[in-house]
Amino acid sequence: MATTTKPAINSKKNTQKVSAKAPANTTTKKKLINSISQEKHIHPNDVRHVIQAFLDKMTECLKEGDRLEFRDFGVFEVVERKQKIGRNPKKADEPIVIPARNAVKFTPGKKMRKLIEK
Repeated sequence: MATTTKPAINSKKNTQKVSAKAPANTTTKKKLINSISQEKHIHPNDVRHVIQAFLDKMTECLKEGDRLEFRDFGVFEVVERKQKIGRNPKKADEPIVIPARNAVKFTPGKKMRKLIEK
């Protein structure tokens, strides 16, 4: 009895995108907390409270329109994005108005730029 093989069916496993860059690892808040906790020998709950308080304070300052500057790291500031006209890819002849909005802009500091640039 002869057996026949069926052609492979394209599945999500077989159709992964291949990019020129190596995939970036994601550091979550939990990973960051655990890493700092182990390095500095501080209980993870204490580290979690400090990080969350820091993030909350940053958000509050940005909400008030303040500029946050961390020497050698970078600057966070709120900028206004102007209104612009976009296009719907499905209906290219139909313009879409994208309203003006506030956005957070990050500008890396000199030390960070040097470390990141290769």
